[in-house]
Amino acid sequence: MYSSQFPEDNDKAQAGSITLTDEQGRTLECYVEHSLSVEGQEYVLLLPVDAPVEIFAWQGDDEEEEAILVEDDAAIDELFANAQAVLSEHNLALKNTAYALTVAGELPPVEDSELFTLEIEDEDADLEPEQLQLLATFYQDEQEYAIYTPLDPLLFFARLTKSGQPELLSPEEFRKVQPLLEEQLFNEVE
Repeated sequence: MYSSQFPEDNDKAQAGSITLTDEQGRTLECYVEHSLSVEGQEYVLLLPVDAPVEIFAWQGDDEEEEAILVEDDAAIDELFANAQAVLSEHNLALKNTAYALTVAGELPPVEDSELFTLEIEDEDADLEPEQLQLLATFYQDEQEYAIYTPLDPLLFFARLTKSGQPELLSPEEFRKVQPLLEEQLFNEVE
């Protein structure tokens, strides 16, 4: 039995869910938030059933600290057991799922003192700062790590193949169909 961050939606997981699979064979169970057809191709907007999390390493001194996202699979594998143990103390189960680490369980209420704003520096894109909620901290090899969950939902956009399997769109493909999709989504909201 699992609990999601949207308890009222647990029934939805049974009927309207799709499983994404990455190259390593890891899976990620997602709700189908929206589906639409553009020029005969079926697309789905997917929201993970469990809350996504990110692990950051804090580096620097007391005056100038910097959060460095841990993205390398080998580094995540080394940290996984400690991260899993500290989250289990908060009744959260850490999962090494496809495309993102996730936690199952009820997230704590959002408190302003536990929020972290991540300024994303990308010269090519004008990206909004991302707000993250602190779930837990831990030390490993004298390095401080923090586990956060984003406040904004993590969404995936995929096309359904002829066999009904989801296939994530590449950034280039997404940019091509994005205007059509936004138009259709906007029209359905009106």
